[in-house]
Amino acid sequence: MGGKATDASWILGELGVANTALGFAAGDVGRQIDRMLRERGSSTDFVWVKGESRTIFVVISEQGHGQSTLTSSGLEITAEDCASFKEKFYQAIQNAGCVVIGGSVPSVLDVSMYTEMVKDVREFNIPVIFDASGPSLIAGMEGKPNFAKPNMDELGELSGKKITGLLAAYNEARRLQDKYGTSFIITLGELGALAILEDRAYRIPPLKIRVVSTAGAGDGVLAGLAAAIAQGKSTEEGLRLGFAAAAAVCLTPATADCRRADVDALLPKIQLLPYP
Repeated sequence: MGGKATDASWILGELGVANTALGFAAGDVGRQIDRMLRERGSSTDFVWVKGESRTIFVVISEQGHGQSTLTSSGLEITAEDCASFKEKFYQAIQNAGCVVIGGSVPSVLDVSMYTEMVKDVREFNIPVIFDASGPSLIAGMEGKPNFAKPNMDELGELSGKKITGLLAAYNEARRLQDKYGTSFIITLGELGALAILEDRAYRIPPLKIRVVSTAGAGDGVLAGLAAAIAQGKSTEEGLRLGFAAAAAVCLTPATADCRRADVDALLPKIQLLPYP
């Protein structure tokens, strides 16, 4: 499957962490997503709409020169569907230990939906992890999530400037942290990642593994961090679990797929190095 929060639910299911996936679903693809998540151990509470859940094609170079993603959209969402989702979401967050919000907002909806959702979670004093790009990213950040997980390009979208290198990413994230009150986990590809928390920061070097596909790897970070937070563990434990899950995803060809045994084996290898 693809889709940031759906991927996180899929990975959490593999890790044996109880979770519920919410969103819009339609058609045969939607039913397949629902079935896959339930078989993995996750719960679902989708709003079923007309149309078809989108299909995404990830084209991977056999020579190891990267990959391309091709997407389409086919959901037909009405005002009644949106109201139904808001009701499901509001009910679900009241008993949540952590909420992951992410991906693209369907084109028929306004991105301000993300601002409202993040604010709703924060009003319950429940930690929220946010991950999106483009206008959806900017809208969600207006709600001031506890954590955001942009890559370097998305950090540039948020700041309005091109960012290159670790130190530039760190400095810009600190500036944005002052604006939003958000802790940033920035994925940097071959450079690894940076975690800019309220009073400390870490560089997380990449593991030396044979990468099959990176599709959905970042969603492993969402899942691991959410699992730790919901279980009352430290942010550092969440970062270790998240990046172990991300590395485990890279070992498989399927999007956001991983094996728990790989996550467990990679977990002790994750380093959190104080930065700068």
